This record gives sequence, C-alpha cells and structure tokens, in this order.
Amino acid sequence: MNGAIAVVGIGADGWDGLPEGSRRVLRDAEVLIGAPRQLDLLPRDDCPGERISWPSPLRPAVPGLLAAHQGRTIAVLASGDPSFYGIGRTLAETVGADRLRIHPHPSSVSYASARLGWPLEAVETVSLVARPLAALSAALHPGRRLLVLGEGPETPARVAALLRETGWGGTRVRVLEQLGGPRERLLDATAADWPYERTDALHVLALDCVRDPDTLRLGAVPGLPDEAYEHDGQLTKRYVRAATLAALAPAPGELLWDIGGGSGSIGIEWMRTHRSCRALAVEKSPERAARIERNADALGVPGLRVVTGPAPAALTGLDAPDAIFIGGGLTAPGLLDACWDALPAGGRLVANTVTLESEALLADRYRRHGGELIRLAVAAAVPVGGFTGWRQAMPVTQWSVTKEEEA
Repeated sequence: MNGAIAVVGIGADGWDGLPEGSRRVLRDAEVLIGAPRQLDLLPRDDCPGERISWPSPLRPAVPGLLAAHQGRTIAVLASGDPSFYGIGRTLAETVGADRLRIHPHPSSVSYASARLGWPLEAVETVSLVARPLAALSAALHPGRRLLVLGEGPETPARVAALLRETGWGGTRVRVLEQLGGPRERLLDATAADWPYERTDALHVLALDCVRDPDTLRLGAVPGLPDEAYEHDGQLTKRYVRAATLAALAPAPGELLWDIGGGSGSIGIEWMRTHRSCRALAVEKSPERAARIERNADALGVPGLRVVTGPAPAALTGLDAPDAIFIGGGLTAPGLLDACWDALPAGGRLVANTVTLESEALLADRYRRHGGELIRLAVAAAVPVGGFTGWRQAMPVTQWSVTKEEEA
C-alpha cells in the first residue's frame, strides 16, 4: 500500500468543532472509515466519500480493510486525540507510523481537566476500555485524583460498586458526559451513594479517592502488608519481599517469571511498580494458582498470567523473561539450569530459600556465576510474659545475579 493515511480526531461537537485543516482532509477523502457514531457527525454534502464502519473485532480487520482501498485517499475518524488510547496506536502498529498523518482533537481527558480545574500533569488516567475493572484498584491511593475512561453506560455504576466493595466508598465520583458537545452533562455523587445505573456511553469519570477508615493502607512501593494477601502460609513475607523486589529491579515494560508462585506476591508487586510491567506466575498447585488470580485481581494487576504446572516442564514455550524469581522448587531436577538458559544476557535471576539443601545449590551457583549471596534475617518484637523480646523468623538465603554476555 502506498500513500499516507489521514487520521482525524473528532469530538462530541462534531463538524463544528473541527479546525479547517481537519475539515479539508475529510472533504477530500475518497474513503471515510470510523465508528457509525463518528461517521454520523460528518455532513454528507461536505464529505461525499464512501463511508465504511469498522467491523468487530476491529484489530484483525485493519490490514485487509486498508488493502481493499489501496490507491484511494483514506481518512480514518477517531475520538479526540487518536494517539491517546485511540485507533492511532493500532494503525501505527499495523501499517507503520510513517504512513500516518494524524490530525488530533482535544482528548476527553483534556476537556475533563479543563472542566474540573485539575492540572492534567498531576492526574493519573486509567482506561477501562477492553480492560478488566480490577485494573483500577492499583491506582487507588488516598487523596489521588484519577480520570477513568469508561467502556459503556454501565461503567460508572460498576466503578462505584468496586469502590464500595474495596473500601473506597467515600470517593467522590463525577461523570462528565458528551464533553465539548451540546449535550454535555455532569453527574456527581460519592461511590457509597451512587444512584445512576446507566449514564451516557460517551463519558469520563473523575475520582477524588477517599479510603474508608478501616481499609488496609497499601503503599506504592514493594513490601505490602502480609494481610493484603489471601494465602495458606506460602507467602514471601513483607520485609523479605521488599528486599527481593529491590534485587529484581523491575523496569517499565519488563517481564518477570515468578516460579513457585505460592500466593503470587512477587509477581503482583513487580507489576504494581509500573503499569507496563508484566509477570507470569508458575505454580503447580491448582488451588494456589486460583488464589494467585484472586490476589492479582484484588491488588489491581489482573493482567498477571498464571501458568499451572510443575517447573521446569511448565516453562516450555513461555515468552523470554527479563528477570526470574525462584521462590520454591529449587531442588527440582533441571530447574536452575532451565532458568539460566532461558535468561537473556543482562537478565536478572533471584532465588530465595530457607533449607540447607537448596542453600547448597545456591552456593554452588554463586561460585560458578558470581552475583551476590546474602542471608536475610528478620526478628519481630513479641510479648514475653510481662516483657518484650525478639522472635526470630527463619533466615532466608538469597542469591541474585545478572547474566553476562558469554565470552
């Protein structure tokens, strides 16, 4: 396919809200592609091009649809700013960014920020379009302002229900409908008292986060309270977990293998460090695997993938990791070798153990590959009669290493 594809952002104000440059592109287009709602905003006398609605599912249809109109002038309609959670990304990934000529319109979050008087750079945006509702939970912090992109008319009621159920019922929820258009409207209530079952499908939610007094406080760094997890005792404890995540050193976009997932705490807190971090937990127990999924939902990272099966067999065919954590099963034949072979140069491996047998394996690997071998000891103050003493937890031996390029 030759020639550029125009991508034109349009708002609820339709044709009247478009600058002349965008209007000119739409007038000249031989083919106009968009959602029916967007196409209906264009006057037929001014835009005589052939109108084509996106099929569903959209993404697989993009290459064929564009190829079918090769050689014709194509304009694609998008809501607001095409590059902000919009069709612009899909098109760039499909045909290449150099083929696109993007004409942005103010995004819905820009309109919402203007209406609320919120500085946009200080507000976090969470999209629930084609994403699990549970993803919102990771962004909830006291006093935080969030703008939430909804997927349909039921989204505000579902968000309010989630807030009530997870201890954020005092959060102020505002729904800004049809922003920039003649039917713009604002709905305002707390999550605890939210009265609207449905709203306009075209909306943005604005949340002023308020945590209920008896709700467990979760910070933004690794080392969440152990009480945040459902577990059967198979849990990397809080202070060891914080040290382990520090050794793993997650960075945006990276993938972690959490082997011997237990309750999923390492993979979950890896993903909470940045919205683009990915993790998969390998757990041989179906019961624990289900528990990991529940914990991931509750703590706002429903994208964590759980692989049910024993390692190393369950590692076959998985995407290459940037880092690996081994929290259990170190003595399984071939596990350490399989993990080392799967790790690319520059990747990190961290393994924890409390047994002498596994410690001997880590000491051997330390001699062969270097890295850092440490022992973590944590003691907690507990009552001793009428006094207070220290209760020592089992010490944890930890080996951490970065794989170097082979000579």
